[in-house]
Amino acid sequence: MQGRLPTWLVKHGLVHISLGFDYQAIETLQIKPEDWHSIAVILYVYGYNSLRSQCAYEVAPGGFLASVYHLMRIECGVDQPEEVRIKVFVPR
Repeated sequence: MQGRLPTWLVKHGLVHISLGFDYQAIETLQIKPEDWHSIAVILYVYGYNSLRSQCAYEVAPGGFLASVYHLMRIECGVDQPEEVRIKVFVPR
């Protein structure tokens, strides 16, 4: 099962991996580090105009670093904004 955003990304030929939904039904997508800038611009154009949180962590000692961006789509008159998490694994 995929949300609307992954379906839209596939339609426009943008590579990602869906990591599923959390307990709040927020989908997490994994993308390649080299695609982050393009996808960030596309997400903004698609309407994700608010960064709710950002964090980074070490996946394993001396291994990959993971950056996680929790984005929201804020619109007037919408009580429950659409949200997505983007995860980028960066090798050291």
